Amino acid sequence: TFPMKLWLLVNSPCVHSVRWDARGEGLFIDQGLFEQELLCVRPSTAGEEELFKTKNFGSIVRQLNLYGFRKLTVSPASSTVGSRPRPTTAGGDTSYAEGPLHHFWNPHFRYDRPDLLVKIKRLTKANKEKLDAGLEVTSRLPDDLQ
Repeated sequence: TFPMKLWLLVNSPCVHSVRWDARGEGLFIDQGLFEQELLCVRPSTAGEEELFKTKNFGSIVRQLNLYGFRKLTVSPASSTVGSRPRPTTAGGDTSYAEGPLHHFWNPHFRYDRPDLLVKIKRLTKANKEKLDAGLEVTSRLPDDLQ
């Protein structure tokens, strides 16, 4: 599922465009680096599997919104903190695509609580009706996280 992909990305030491905020309760996405690193805006290598079915960052933001993530305002101070510093090349050059930095939050997406991922549901018409009626909407965690 989309939330599970995000969880794996933000916790991967190989991914630099997505990282936790200082409190581990939200995530920062560096748009330019994300497009370069994960949306295959560059030509993809033979045999490389695409993680997302889109090359459009706007589609990723739409998915975040559909799963209940809310965009927060990025202040200069908050954007410098995170569990993983921005990578640098051998010469100390940070010449990665510096796109806008986006901060997203969902009450069930937290660094120390993978068990809460089951509470993140895609906002379909049926799920919205359940939520409006005060019913809980959950999904099943993949076996490796149960």
